[in-house]
Amino acid sequence: MEMGDNDGEEQDTFRVQSDEEGDNRGNIKSRGRRVEKFQKNVSRWMLPEELRETYLERANCCPPPIFIILVSLVELGVFIYYAVWKPQKQWVTLGIGIWESPLTYKPEQREEAWRFLSYMFVHAGVEHILGNLIMQLFLGIPLELVHKGFEVGMVYMAGVLAGSLASSIFDPYSALVGASGGVYALMGGYFMNAVVNFREMMPLLGAFRILVIVLIVGTDVGFAIYRRFITHEAGMKVSFVAHIAGGVAGMTIGYVFFTNYSKELLKDPRFWLCIVGYIAFFFFAVIFNIFLSPAPA
Repeated sequence: MEMGDNDGEEQDTFRVQSDEEGDNRGNIKSRGRRVEKFQKNVSRWMLPEELRETYLERANCCPPPIFIILVSLVELGVFIYYAVWKPQKQWVTLGIGIWESPLTYKPEQREEAWRFLSYMFVHAGVEHILGNLIMQLFLGIPLELVHKGFEVGMVYMAGVLAGSLASSIFDPYSALVGASGGVYALMGGYFMNAVVNFREMMPLLGAFRILVIVLIVGTDVGFAIYRRFITHEAGMKVSFVAHIAGGVAGMTIGYVFFTNYSKELLKDPRFWLCIVGYIAFFFFAVIFNIFLSPAPA
């Protein structure tokens, strides 16, 4: 009797283990289907039709979109730091804290070269930080899933640097805060990709995407121009040129990076044309700031 009981217990244990293994396999398959569906949606939004199969064959989340998430966390952390570092009556617009920050780009302190990049971490208020974070996460995470962190990081930082350099030339007396140069670079690259591959990227959705980008950019740039030239709010004037320069960087360098999926970038003449043009602009801006800028040093 004892042997029979033991056999029954072993069979019950085996059934329980089998059921658990079956449940685990079912959960894994379910998660796999959800991931596959997510990857398909990403490919439809980010790639023309002929490249989607290639992406899906090698799609994975390793490495995860760490660049855009890390940059966003740092920007949010810096904003919170300056919001509580000095007593603030409200968080809608931050006061003297950000203008005295060693991160803010100020024309009279442009010899501190890090400011040409570090201004991206400082934001002027809740509306400013939320707008940039939402846009760069909404667009940057799918882009980084497809193109990985190096490409997205290069485009983002190219937009940030182009924004400050262009502002120092075309609006030399204005300060700069915010990551709009990088955000606009991502939007510019994606915009050009959607325009060039309009037919392959689902025309109806493609038109919708282009329209949304145009509306967002038009509204944001219009508001930035209003704040720069029309409003009489106290405080330093913030340049709007970084938005435009970041967008131009995205429509050139970003376009090359984002349309060369699964191709060898170094063999693309457009890549070298954009790189040479960007380097030429960089050296011109450096010479301008050293010898020609009307802004006080």
